Amino acid sequence: MPSLPGSIAMSDLQATFSSLRQALDQIVVGQGALVQQLLVALLSGGHVILEGVPGTGKTLLVKVIAQLVRSEFRRVQLTPDILPSDILGTNIFDLNTRSFVLKKGPVFTQILLADEINRTPPKTQSALLEAMEEQQVTLDGESLPLPEFFWVIATQNSLEFEGTYPLPEAQLDRFLFKLVANYPDPAAEKKMLLNHQAGFQAKRLDLSRLQPIASVEQVLKARQFVRSMSVEEPILDYLLSVVQKTRQHSDLVLGASPRSAVAWLNVSKAQAWLAGRNYVTPDDIKAVAPPLLRHRLILRPEAQLDGVNVDSVINAILNQVAVPR
Repeated sequence: MPSLPGSIAMSDLQATFSSLRQALDQIVVGQGALVQQLLVALLSGGHVILEGVPGTGKTLLVKVIAQLVRSEFRRVQLTPDILPSDILGTNIFDLNTRSFVLKKGPVFTQILLADEINRTPPKTQSALLEAMEEQQVTLDGESLPLPEFFWVIATQNSLEFEGTYPLPEAQLDRFLFKLVANYPDPAAEKKMLLNHQAGFQAKRLDLSRLQPIASVEQVLKARQFVRSMSVEEPILDYLLSVVQKTRQHSDLVLGASPRSAVAWLNVSKAQAWLAGRNYVTPDDIKAVAPPLLRHRLILRPEAQLDGVNVDSVINAILNQVAVPR
């Protein structure tokens, strides 16, 4: 297996991520697909919207992954009265030194959990735009860099819409994935009950006692491996055919943008790398399509009235495009 200068072999890093996934599956039971997609986003360096009904383990999953990759973690509970300065920080006048002192907000961290992002007004939502896109924050005209490893995971409830503020398109486009936390299947839910009966309680889980499996440095090196992967031209042509199909579909007002195509290529590489390969297949492209596109494609009003949803359109498009051999 290849290796980067001054780093461990790719196979060792892939083994580390395999162990990371196994540990997450043991703690957050019944969310295997969600864990896989979250690790793909981690490897791609893309921010995530995590949507689901209460009680499906969204917050627990983020807390656990932050501990397992030995990273700095901050959580912001977003409410209608949260101001941009509550997230970014502000300059405060110090009476002792008679000068302004910067009080940094929770955005100055490595993993930021923005809990219930759609419950805060657009002005506060937009405070994250520069941080997510340019990895810096501007306060009083001064640009302050964020850590090299900076990852935003925003949660939102898929059921309650009263008192919420839908994210604008510009904000949604900053998120690489929109992941959906579904209910676990009966076997997984039974395992959860057995774990609870044996004494496991998520609310009382001492995260500090979890032994880290990976480090931030290892994540950054793994990203280098993912970016360096080459993709065969027939696979690129297949990806472009699917992208073009989204722009021509009768049920869609807005298809995938060129930025979406670039992101799709990157996450397909990460999907392949997690599977232990150094090449991308059409199945990799298909696997990451729903979380990558479901928040970027816009349905026509008449399609919504007919009960069509974005995921079904994505699957239909994937079935229509011929797979290269």
